[in-house]
Amino acid sequence: MNTVSLIREAMKTAHEWFEGTMADVTPEMAHYQPGGTAHPIGSRYAHALVGEDTLINGMIKGGAPMYATSWAGKTGISDTQPAFSSPLEWAQTVKVDLGAARNYAQAVYANTDAYLATLKDEDLTRTLDLSAMNMGQWSLGSFLISFTVGHIRDIMGEVSAIKGAQGAKGYPF
Repeated sequence: MNTVSLIREAMKTAHEWFEGTMADVTPEMAHYQPGGTAHPIGSRYAHALVGEDTLINGMIKGGAPMYATSWAGKTGISDTQPAFSSPLEWAQTVKVDLGAARNYAQAVYANTDAYLATLKDEDLTRTLDLSAMNMGQWSLGSFLISFTVGHIRDIMGEVSAIKGAQGAKGYPF
């Protein structure tokens, strides 16, 4: 198995497990305010989807995210997190229509896989300059593993914990 195939498989599994974790989330659970600085499940879902869309289509491909183009007004997310806003304030006010967001999720996941399918292992050495975010230089391969696969898995853990705080089962396994 080559590295691109491995990243595609890891991303596919992360998406499946994340959607499995979200499968029984109700609108009430999604908008439950957990208190402290923890964010509601709906905001975590929105952040994961918009983040992946932005990372793949904006940062890596240099285009516009789907939420601003082909999916504008159809994501089920009341508002993407504005730049330079308080993440907690946004998380506590964003509304998520889970059905529409799940449809958007499938489009984001398919878009990510289609992009990954275009890559060859040598493409993974491309350098991404994240200096503007105080993160230095990253290879495309490391970026994909950390900021797509890792990000989905991190947020899946947050969602699982907030589900548990509401008395529900977290992970789907």
